[in-house]
Amino acid sequence: MDIVANVLVGLVAALHAYILVMEMFLWQKTPGMRFHGFDAELARRTAPLAANQGLYNGFLAAGLVWGLVAADPTGFRAQVFFLSCVVVAGLYGAVTANRRILFAQALPGALALAAVLAAG
Repeated sequence: MDIVANVLVGLVAALHAYILVMEMFLWQKTPGMRFHGFDAELARRTAPLAANQGLYNGFLAAGLVWGLVAADPTGFRAQVFFLSCVVVAGLYGAVTANRRILFAQALPGALALAAVLAAG
């Protein structure tokens, strides 16, 4: 079960690294605008907000990687903390921004959290 938990945590970390890239570097470019359905003007006006969100997603990814490489009990605790943050952020985003965030962020985070807790 440790391997499954570690793979899921790694995938959630990779997802948040991808979100960082989309929000910080590709927001005003074709991939970012197409993904969010924004036109160039809306992307330009919201770019500072997106970059801030991207930075926070990067912190989540970094925390999850730290949890993977740190020895227990620190690694386990870091994984539980940062996955809990991912789930809360995903639930909040689903309620306030877009329902698909529930499936794109909260669900993977919850599955990884369940696997980590089961393995711990």
